[in-house]
Amino acid sequence: MPTLEIDGQQLTVADGTNLIQAAEQLGIEIPHYCYHPGLSVAGNCRMCLVEIEKMPKLQIACNTRAGEGMVVRTQSERVKQVRAGVLEFLLLNHPIDCPICDQAGECKLQDYYMDHDRQPSRMPLAEKLRKGKALDVGRLIMLDQERCILCTRCVRFLDEVTKTRELGIFQRGTQNRIDIFPGQRVDNPYSGNIVDICPVGALTNKEFRFQARVWYLDHTASVCTACATGCNIDVHHRRGQVFRFRPRENEAVNKYWMCDEGRGSFRRLHSERRLLKPMIREGGEWVGAAAEAAQGLLVRALHEVRDRYGAHCIGALVSAQASNEEAYLFARLFREGFAGSRLAGLSWSPAQASRDDFLIDADKNPNTAGLRALGLSPDAPAILRAAEAGELKALVLWRADLAPSQGQEWLDQVAEKLDFVAVIDTDGHATAEIADVLLPIATVVETTGTFTNRTRRVQLARRAFVPPAQALEGWELLSHLGRRAAGWKLYPSAEAVFSELARNTPAFAALDYAAIGVHGAELAA
Repeated sequence: MPTLEIDGQQLTVADGTNLIQAAEQLGIEIPHYCYHPGLSVAGNCRMCLVEIEKMPKLQIACNTRAGEGMVVRTQSERVKQVRAGVLEFLLLNHPIDCPICDQAGECKLQDYYMDHDRQPSRMPLAEKLRKGKALDVGRLIMLDQERCILCTRCVRFLDEVTKTRELGIFQRGTQNRIDIFPGQRVDNPYSGNIVDICPVGALTNKEFRFQARVWYLDHTASVCTACATGCNIDVHHRRGQVFRFRPRENEAVNKYWMCDEGRGSFRRLHSERRLLKPMIREGGEWVGAAAEAAQGLLVRALHEVRDRYGAHCIGALVSAQASNEEAYLFARLFREGFAGSRLAGLSWSPAQASRDDFLIDADKNPNTAGLRALGLSPDAPAILRAAEAGELKALVLWRADLAPSQGQEWLDQVAEKLDFVAVIDTDGHATAEIADVLLPIATVVETTGTFTNRTRRVQLARRAFVPPAQALEGWELLSHLGRRAAGWKLYPSAEAVFSELARNTPAFAALDYAAIGVHGAELAA
């Protein structure tokens, strides 16, 4: 483990650490374009040149490993002069179209120009080279060759991570440009990552182009719920609207990447069928109801079924779309308030669900492992068969739409055999059509909760903004139902629910929100 000095500060780093990484540990940013920790080193942008004592020439920090006794200067006049020169070359033919560029606000050309250059261009605008603009090169991807600085991050990602190799550098000298190979398009399942790693706005995402200026967006750390992998993400949002998901680094889960399927999953959060207020069925028609009235009706109906037919005639299904906190409270509600009812977890995915050997899991539920760790029976099919056979009189569904797995005809037949159906969910899906009570709850970005991924790693998704209208966070609604059905005290927060869950569930015993942190923590064996 070498000890070195950077800008007068000493530190000891792990063997193999390069100077960019070493400087970061001191809070010193060495500017760079082509370097990315998840890719091989190219060393072609030359922005990370630093001065190293006893070395006659400046060295690129991305490809220089920290050495014992090394003395590095990142802010000497020699370094600053060269850095400004590199920037002038990189900007020589740049179109300077920042006012209409989606990268504005998160562009390293903008940032470094203001930090290290600030000189007028000596190239007249009319004499700049012209290259391709707004080229459609993939399902998600638009390419602007004039903005490109040929850092090759995108080329290396497609060569090294997806190994699909759709992009390359064509032409020579000043005519060099990034382009797709003849007959190809960038349509692999991870294509959106090349937009994330492009430092200058040469690659933009069609779905995000011209939708929002990035400086207006808030960022909240969360977890992708599109499958059981649980990639770490940042939710970019404003005033209750999500504009995009971007991957957040977690070496233990997704490294620096996420799939396009998960990236686009934010669209389902803005469904036109969103439930905004409690609804009850009166005389065959839906009518809006106060939250207290709808919650009271649900609990009274279950009490009536229990008292008349027995608790075994109540079925309760919680899907693996629920967080650990929701699943725990749902199970507690039926175990304490309606002891003897039939309770199970539901984890269903389409038979032809996408999958690969990298990040995409065929299990399209984010918390299958969590339900298992909480001791929830996976025998949802038995409860559905009981409903089909007329053995159930009441069915309560938490974040569970049965139509995709059972079909509409099955739903209609079962509805005739049930006295009472309650659906608690975010949207008015097909199963909601047979319900007697609908209770709206928050989507994953509107609530705080934890999910346990396929490797039994518990990860925290924080609330980005409050739920709309009368929708409640899931744990909050269950807290009210528990008070009505079993005399619970109301929980003050999702964190309080998790603390109780951890005390009562051996696999979670060593965990709390602090221990989970931003990168998650594994369940006990």
